Amino acid sequence: MTIQNETKPRKGIRPAAIIVIFMTFVLTGCLLALGTWQVHRLAWKRELIANAEERAHAAPVDAPVASDWPKLTEPSQYEYRRVRLSGTFRHQDEVQVYTVSDLGPGYWVLTPLQRDDGSSVIVNRGFVPTDKREPSARLQGEVEGRIDVVGLMRALETGGLFLRTNDPQNNRWYSRNIAQIAETKQIANAAPFYVDADATPNPGGLPIGGKTMLTFPNNHLSYAVTWYILAGMVVAAGWYVTRDLNAPKTAGKDDPTGVQENT
Repeated sequence: MTIQNETKPRKGIRPAAIIVIFMTFVLTGCLLALGTWQVHRLAWKRELIANAEERAHAAPVDAPVASDWPKLTEPSQYEYRRVRLSGTFRHQDEVQVYTVSDLGPGYWVLTPLQRDDGSSVIVNRGFVPTDKREPSARLQGEVEGRIDVVGLMRALETGGLFLRTNDPQNNRWYSRNIAQIAETKQIANAAPFYVDADATPNPGGLPIGGKTMLTFPNNHLSYAVTWYILAGMVVAAGWYVTRDLNAPKTAGKDDPTGVQENT
């Protein structure tokens, strides 16, 4: 007669199971935090898109005067606002910023517009192809005298992971960093924003205005769902591993505490 293996009594949670439980709580908390952060980003992005659409299609208002510039501390409060301004272009201080647009590779033409009060606002007049970068190749577009401009207010660009560093000494520009442009060109009393000109045609057809991108990627909902699903998977995996580690062990023939008799 053989006596079957005996089951050892459970003596509480094993140390390995405690470690798994702890790691499960930590990872789940991190994943839930990431998911919640994406939910907040989703709300922020939806508000940004709604504001941009509303401002970009509203009737133009006067661009802020110099005395109002100190109040422009938060770009989300003014960016893409449709404004009008007038003055004289300082073509001698024009800067061409490299870009790749829906029209292909080329340059943004950024020109200071000097207003009657002595202040200047840098205007992104629009896009020109690579072979039209030099002003001499598009003389008709270098309009003289007083001019009216309608466009969208934009916050300055400071570069980033996907933009090369500006090289002002060699006249190579890759970001619309208007503070750096104003300093390089010695533009006194320059506005802390720039204006993207609208699609009003320029003489000779260049630069081509109205190229402001108003399409914003919005993947935050899918990101949030992904993080929450991962959190659920971690909880399920943690429960399964903890149950396995903490399950009562059955004494086998190699277990010294097992009882085995043969008749």
